[in-house]
Amino acid sequence: MMEKVKAKKHLGQHFLTDLSIAERIAKAVTGHHGADKVLEIGPGMGVLTDFLKDQPLELYMIEIDRDSIAYLKKKYPDLTDRIIEGDFLKMNLEEYFKEKYAITGNFPYNISSQIFFKVLEVKDQVTEVVCMLQKEVAERIASPKGNKDYGILSVLLQAYYDISYLFTVPPEVFDPPPRVNSGVIRLVRNNVEKLDCNEKLFKQVVKAGFGNRRKTLRNCLKPFNLPAEFNTHPILDKRAEQLDVADFIFLTQTIEAARGNH
Repeated sequence: MMEKVKAKKHLGQHFLTDLSIAERIAKAVTGHHGADKVLEIGPGMGVLTDFLKDQPLELYMIEIDRDSIAYLKKKYPDLTDRIIEGDFLKMNLEEYFKEKYAITGNFPYNISSQIFFKVLEVKDQVTEVVCMLQKEVAERIASPKGNKDYGILSVLLQAYYDISYLFTVPPEVFDPPPRVNSGVIRLVRNNVEKLDCNEKLFKQVVKAGFGNRRKTLRNCLKPFNLPAEFNTHPILDKRAEQLDVADFIFLTQTIEAARGNH
């Protein structure tokens, strides 16, 4: 009998114990748009891995916790060369994955947003993400405009991915149980290869727009020196949460054009 790995608080570890939920998550990974590999972030003791390893996609795992690494190598001797020891946020993904791949996992709550910012950096290769994270963050990412949950990550991810909220997971199916509910979401890469505007500026405009949620965009976007004739445009009377991806692209194009005319 293998000795269990103790969950470490500083790593945000909460091990899933419910096999039916693990199976549902694994089944939601389909390998869209020609992905032939799947990378599991933070497999822990392999509850999700058990269901992923028998799927058609070639499974890789990245784990930062040495105790979990040792456990996984014993549990899956035939997969040892696909267990990467390291920090997902710091790893050079292109070193391991040249082709398209999917990402899955029970993401540590404390770094889930950072994981998504990293996914955006490699969005042309990551065709799908199926993950479990804190319910609030999951809802925010999947939220449509006009919703109080809607924010920076919602817009940036929805620009490149079609997102669906799959199901909610209660705390008692984890060891140790977290204090909050979890949510499982699925992101599937859309057909947008490049936004119709300067993507770096788009990101800055989105971040500035949500910088103060109670203010109108006219106030939030002051630092961008919008052209005087645009200052009366009705879109500026709105708040960031009322805009969808296309609206933010339009704003970015307007700022770009104004800069070009100076």
